[in-house]
Amino acid sequence: MIFGIPIEFYFFVIILLCVALFHNHVFKIALLGLAIVSIYKIFFSSFKTGFGIEGFADHLIHEWVIVTNLLLLLVGFALLSDHFEKSNVTETLSSILPKGWQGSFTLLAIIFFLSIFLDNIAAAIIGATIASKLFKKKVHIGYLAAIVAVANAGGAGSVLGDTTTTMMWLAGVSPITVLHAFIGSIVVLCFVGYFAAKQQNAHQQLIIDFESKSSLDWSRIFIVFVILVSAVLTNILVNLKFNYLSDYFPFIGVSVWLALFLLVPLRAPDWSLIPSALKGSIFLLALVLTASMMPVDKLLPPSLFSTFGLGFLSSVFDNIPLTALAIKQDNYDWGVLAYAVGYGGSMIWFGSSAGVAVSNLFPEAKSVKRWLISGWHIPLSYILGYLFIILIWGWHPTLIPD
Repeated sequence: MIFGIPIEFYFFVIILLCVALFHNHVFKIALLGLAIVSIYKIFFSSFKTGFGIEGFADHLIHEWVIVTNLLLLLVGFALLSDHFEKSNVTETLSSILPKGWQGSFTLLAIIFFLSIFLDNIAAAIIGATIASKLFKKKVHIGYLAAIVAVANAGGAGSVLGDTTTTMMWLAGVSPITVLHAFIGSIVVLCFVGYFAAKQQNAHQQLIIDFESKSSLDWSRIFIVFVILVSAVLTNILVNLKFNYLSDYFPFIGVSVWLALFLLVPLRAPDWSLIPSALKGSIFLLALVLTASMMPVDKLLPPSLFSTFGLGFLSSVFDNIPLTALAIKQDNYDWGVLAYAVGYGGSMIWFGSSAGVAVSNLFPEAKSVKRWLISGWHIPLSYILGYLFIILIWGWHPTLIPD
């Protein structure tokens, strides 16, 4: 330890700083950081699962389901977004959206609504795909950040929309208990939506091609629909009937790929997209694995102030282990916690899976500096949303039923 802080945390801070400063080399930095922390833990420290190589192997076994699920979802949804883009739905949508900044705002509202029922990664990827076509690939960084933000905000109050709320549901938290997270989420949609829509409208207005007569590709629309329904139904079925198996197999990710393969005779995905999607996904997984090795045994006692801080922490520290620790600690206001850890990761591009997925489609977003400057409205909206929840709902911690 140095000044009472474990060495691992210094390594992790250095990794995050390097990712922030050298955004053109984030893949190599993440892998190198994972290797350094792993070697240090094996030879000079320990894992929660034991010591040395054996402890490291047991740790990987403990984390493999989360990591594999994320990998399958990120790459699978990248193929789904290509199906969606080629379905010509965007051209039809452009004729329905309002003109000016109101059209940009409406698109963010649609993404917000989708993320209530879909995984926030899928909602963000679909939203970014639509934006890419509507704005002829000239999407402002602030608007890309807003797409991630509203996707995360929409999922914060739904046990289907975010991994963290699903974890709470699995642990025994009632879905009703997290609904008041939507108080903060709606504030986020209004605040971020307004300013991001203005940014996008000034950067590149919504373009409607009245000459385009592209017909809808119903086969691709059907494929997108089946894949999304498969993910949602698998999530519900596993959580309600087989939650004791959820820690042993990546059911949701596998269901997405099973649907992709079964539907190949109808329309084959563009397999050439896999290498780039895989590279971006491995970056996130390297950070997730590195974060999982941090010696965080407990959090500060549950309170409205400590939970507020968790939102900022989740922008650099994976929210999955944070949520797992909070569940073990118990006695949180679960809706307030869901908002904090679910939305807080939006503040930095690699702070959430949705952010990484969108940045894979738009590499220019892989800059912490540009994300923070252009997405200045996100941390402000987090604070505003949190205040609204506390003022309207208050802080009402409850124990998870046995």
